[in-house]
Amino acid sequence: MVRRPRKRATKRRPTSADSAEATSPSAPTLATLREALYALADPADAIHLQRFFKTAPGEYGAGDKFLGLRVPALRRLVTKYRQLDEADALQMLASAWHEERLLALMLLVDRHSRGDSPIRDRVHHAYLAHTRYINNWDLVDASAGQIIGSHLDARDITLLERLARSNDIWERRMAIVSTYHFIKRDEFGPTLRIAHVLLRDPHDLIHKAVGWMLREVGKRDRHAEDAFLKKHYRVMPRTMLRYAIERHPEKVRKQYLAGTL
Repeated sequence: MVRRPRKRATKRRPTSADSAEATSPSAPTLATLREALYALADPADAIHLQRFFKTAPGEYGAGDKFLGLRVPALRRLVTKYRQLDEADALQMLASAWHEERLLALMLLVDRHSRGDSPIRDRVHHAYLAHTRYINNWDLVDASAGQIIGSHLDARDITLLERLARSNDIWERRMAIVSTYHFIKRDEFGPTLRIAHVLLRDPHDLIHKAVGWMLREVGKRDRHAEDAFLKKHYRVMPRTMLRYAIERHPEKVRKQYLAGTL
């Protein structure tokens, strides 16, 4: 009897789906994500973060609660749990824990950046419907440019103008930080427009954000930044001006601060 040779099993090439399975659990749930999150909590770090983010009565972050996690650990969780249902991410955004809100926003940014047009639209609108939970500067800075700014056209920033006139400090910060998306594309008009709206804002955290964005404009086009500053530097809050001219030569900084430019 003649034996037939066995067929060699053909190896299947790995696909992108295989990579996703390797980095994220199947059907991740909010419960499993929270379990992983709480396992990484550091009570000693939580105490430091509560002081850093000004959570005492009367401060801008009053009442906020921290688990004690840093951003690199949260980024690793985003990679592992990026398939979490969007509704679960939005539920987590309403958490009393700061890191849960930040992680939820990081997951939404990830979904927005990877999604098609309908997904991006849905995330954008969900974000705007939940701004009451985006209530500290790091939460705004980690998400506004990616979810609000990237969704807009530089020729129509009506939404940003509305946010800049909000009674809510964090919506006003969203307005200016969202313009970072345009700065990175050498489109400075939205930043200069929103900076003008916020010139007389009373809050220090807005002064810092506006100065930061003006400085980013100056990194790419010093003439555009200086043209704005020369018009307005005498009425700008001091902190805003200091942030804006941080990269200027010392002699020019002194002239701006002395009002002699």
